[in-house]
Amino acid sequence: MLSTPTLLAGFGFGLSLIVAIGAQNIYVLRQGLLKKHVLPVIAVCIISDALLIAAGVAGFGVLVDRVPWLVTFLRVFGSAFLLYYAYGAFQRVLKPEAMVAGGGGSGSLRAAMLGILGVTYLNPHVYLDTIVLMGSVANSHGDLKWTFGVGMMAASLVWFITLGFGSRLIQPFFAKPGAWRFLDSTIVIIMVTLAISILAPLAGVDGK
Repeated sequence: MLSTPTLLAGFGFGLSLIVAIGAQNIYVLRQGLLKKHVLPVIAVCIISDALLIAAGVAGFGVLVDRVPWLVTFLRVFGSAFLLYYAYGAFQRVLKPEAMVAGGGGSGSLRAAMLGILGVTYLNPHVYLDTIVLMGSVANSHGDLKWTFGVGMMAASLVWFITLGFGSRLIQPFFAKPGAWRFLDSTIVIIMVTLAISILAPLAGVDGK
């Protein structure tokens, strides 16, 4: 059953969550600016979102709620990965001249794939946003839940293609080392903040 209003509602809702600044978006932005392995990186994001959203629509959010140790595992290792990535960004802040938009850098395809898989699957917020939140909202649409889900998947497709390939429009700004220092400093702040927010619930502090 297809309903255009439901499809558009899913698209809008999905976009409202996916566009939020996070580890995955920052990673894609940086790869886009460097013009390195952009297509495989955004492909991982799009396919991953589609699989996780489908799992949520199918009702796997209940499983996440019933296996609390899995979320704890993801929080610990996810925060550790984000801090490791923040450390790498901090190192680049100290030597911004080593990175030039559209060239330079030593990132291999393997490193790019490991990086995007890490910020995607080691971040518990990804599961909470897709499987739990998106899945719950989609299921509230009854027989049209899959139409709503397809709308959310379409939002992911449009967003990551736009972010990955559209970032080159601001590439001239990153011709200067100072711009890379600013971007990587922002990455450090965002990654450390995310890592702390991920661990907060384990310390008894309210967090998302």
